[in-house]
Amino acid sequence: MSKFRDWRGRRWVILAAVVLLGLALPAILDPYWIQLGALIFAASIGSIGLMLLFGRVGQLSFGHSFFLAVGAYSYVWIASPGNDGSGWGLGLPSLLAIPLAMGIAAIAGLIFSPIASRMKGLTLGLATLSLVFIGVWLLNTLEPLTGGYNGRNAPPLQIGAFSSLGSNISVLGVPIGSAQFLWYVTLALLAAVGAFTVTLLKGRIGRAFTAIRDAEVHAAALGVEVARYRAIAFTISSAYAGLAGVLLAIIIQRLTPGYWGLSLTLSYLAMIVIGGLRSVSGAIVGAVVVMGLPAVLQLYGYAIPGVGSEGGTGLGPAVVAQVAYGAVVVVVLMFAPDGLVGLLARLVPKRWRVSGEVPPTSVR
Repeated sequence: MSKFRDWRGRRWVILAAVVLLGLALPAILDPYWIQLGALIFAASIGSIGLMLLFGRVGQLSFGHSFFLAVGAYSYVWIASPGNDGSGWGLGLPSLLAIPLAMGIAAIAGLIFSPIASRMKGLTLGLATLSLVFIGVWLLNTLEPLTGGYNGRNAPPLQIGAFSSLGSNISVLGVPIGSAQFLWYVTLALLAAVGAFTVTLLKGRIGRAFTAIRDAEVHAAALGVEVARYRAIAFTISSAYAGLAGVLLAIIIQRLTPGYWGLSLTLSYLAMIVIGGLRSVSGAIVGAVVVMGLPAVLQLYGYAIPGVGSEGGTGLGPAVVAQVAYGAVVVVVLMFAPDGLVGLLARLVPKRWRVSGEVPPTSVR
């Protein structure tokens, strides 16, 4: 046990270092990378939601982008003034609009959960896939709400004197512009979601999820209410997706229906496969790879033969990024089926491990 206590001590030191790094980076990074960090933090929240559903309960969902869109457009509807000619709006404060939009996404997941609780595997995947096509059709059709094909602007996030559109405020000599503000907000929400999820998975609900995933018949025989816990997982996953959709809307500012299609769902599936299907840390690592790779190629792809700028000769960075993380998915499935985080756990020195204890990078 002394070795395990040593690891726990190291873990808190590492956690403190990560927190300090997260607080300090906006003061030294270029705004481009700060905004990318905010996008990664927002995407990580949605990735954790899909990990919870697929990796922990075994419910394959191709409809994740639908719930992202529900959260994003619910926020637009609730926070927009409604009297500026842009479309429907309630004009509520953005701080109130965020939890309400998250709640609407959770309700959408709860409505669909009776179907999800009675299906599994590819059958559920096909059922949720229909949500994506229905969602894109609704986004193009409900113009007063969504702006139709041309899209609609997302209202900025306002917290006191701070705004996602920028402010002239400094904290400890560090100017807090729009990029820095979004970095801190998304990082704080990711930390809260991650901590809540880890706590959830370590408790009774998490054990029920694992039992259903590993042996559904045995779990039911032991008294686990399979349909109920599947509905809980689907609702929580939808709520996370809704929150991620709200944050993405605030960051990208302009919402168009094409963004919330099947390719977005596939990106989130790639996140949890690459990072690790069964851990919060794996979902975050996958988001870093999938969201960060196109941005890196956008800046430095010219150094790779055959990669050109957008509209120029050669393949565009976005296309190359999709091919690259598609190749990463194949490699991970072949050589590290438990994802990059699982691979890292196997590389942890054995002296840090204790027989019977969970590897440090796992949430189980």
